[in-house]
Amino acid sequence: MQIEGDYTRDGAVCVRDAFTRAEIELARDAIEANLAAPSPLAIIADDARGRFVEDFCNWQRIPQIERFIRDTRAAELAHQLIGGSTVRLYHDHLLVKERGAQHPTPWHQDLPYYNVDGTRNVSMWIPVDPVPREATLRLLAGSHRGPWFMPRTFITGQAKWFPEGSLAELPEIADDDPRILAWELEPGDAVCFHMLTLHAAGSASGAHRRRVLSLRFLGDDMVHAPRGWRTSPPFDGLVDELPAGAPLDHPLFPLLRG
Repeated sequence: MQIEGDYTRDGAVCVRDAFTRAEIELARDAIEANLAAPSPLAIIADDARGRFVEDFCNWQRIPQIERFIRDTRAAELAHQLIGGSTVRLYHDHLLVKERGAQHPTPWHQDLPYYNVDGTRNVSMWIPVDPVPREATLRLLAGSHRGPWFMPRTFITGQAKWFPEGSLAELPEIADDDPRILAWELEPGDAVCFHMLTLHAAGSASGAHRRRVLSLRFLGDDMVHAPRGWRTSPPFDGLVDELPAGAPLDHPLFPLLRG
């Protein structure tokens, strides 16, 4: 395993050979099981441009996802990057762009869409197919230090999560901005990034299918931050069980280390 970059400085690193061949096969099995039985939270864009599938929070019903979370070095890698004494799962996230899918993901931060807050966190973007540079994640180094930018729906640009004017608008980011980090990836590699790091992704190019299992982890200082709207993903009813500012000590967020 080799870490390229500095997580504290940049808010994003590439980890080469983070997972073994057998572990990637398990991730492939997990992805295919999820595709065969999408959850009610699944978002499927299926049109002439190709198929793009997202799904969330399936570890409790798809055994392969839970096995990958618990039996690989993912949680240990999360601890290595964020420090502290504990690591919890926040959620799993499936992202599959089929061959030729012209669904680029615009620049955004993840944390403003969520119902958690804090600084010790990491998302792992784990592809099970080779990812060429034009289809990979692009991340803006240092943007994890803030500010928060207005989260908007990707297609219509609606401000569904925070009131208009309450957060700064996302600035234009040029394609040649020297702060952009982007890596060609092979199965076994992972991109790890902070939930506030600005990131975007290209379309699935040509003959390449792009299947990704993404895992989100929470560290010591992450707390529940109830919102007055439906977060992405939603955790319906959680506000009745955990008050604002409470640690995420709940069966939905299993303790993996500590």
